[in-house]
Amino acid sequence: MNLKTSALLLSAFVMACSSPQKTEKAEPKSKVQEIVDEAIAFHGMEGLNNAEFSLTFRNIDYTYKNNNGMFEYTRTQTDSIGQTVFDVMNNDGLIRLTDGDTTEITEEKRAAYTRSVNSVIYFFRLPFGLNDDAVNKTYVGEREMKGKIYYEVKVTFAQEGGGEDFDDVFLYWFDKEDYSMDYLAYLYHTDEGGMRFREAINSRRVNGVMIQDYINLKPEDERMDIMNIAELYNADELQVLSEIINEDVKFTLSK
Repeated sequence: MNLKTSALLLSAFVMACSSPQKTEKAEPKSKVQEIVDEAIAFHGMEGLNNAEFSLTFRNIDYTYKNNNGMFEYTRTQTDSIGQTVFDVMNNDGLIRLTDGDTTEITEEKRAAYTRSVNSVIYFFRLPFGLNDDAVNKTYVGEREMKGKIYYEVKVTFAQEGGGEDFDDVFLYWFDKEDYSMDYLAYLYHTDEGGMRFREAINSRRVNGVMIQDYINLKPEDERMDIMNIAELYNADELQVLSEIINEDVKFTLSK
């Protein structure tokens, strides 16, 4: 350390000791941040950074483990000839095993399997994940949906950390009274792209965590402006595609 550096450090130390200490005030939360935090709390999902769960979706079994950012998602299914296919996705990527043996797959298929596994987990645990670093949240305003008032929030993603689908756009509607996430919509670009709207049904709690199923709908013109999709829903002009049903759900939240 040279004399100039030593002098600067000594000066900073003296000033810190002799100057009155200011109490830093926490910055007030933005409206959109408050909405998302309240929604995560209402859904009981604050602990999902350190938790495990399992579920069955369309006869395929999924598990989730997260230990403060070190995660493992799995998917187990039976193929057309009766073999057990096991996908394991973690911080290092995804591997596939068939009847216990590692299966060689192309990078294209690895990416497709990764998107598929991640998609089920991502939607199942919403609104958890809306505070991720790559998420850009915008408060749109209040919106009436089927006679109730909701906060409307738009989400886009930064390219860095936003994954392959960083250019997707999501809308969420949170009940103004209790912050439940009753509706969501999204514009996606993979697999030729499209637009979906989901209405939450069968809300229930498992080990304190709110679990929801969904009616899956779409507009006739999937190239429309997603910001107008709530108007079509209110006018009953969306087409029902399917139901998203999560079965045999089990949760373990670490203390």
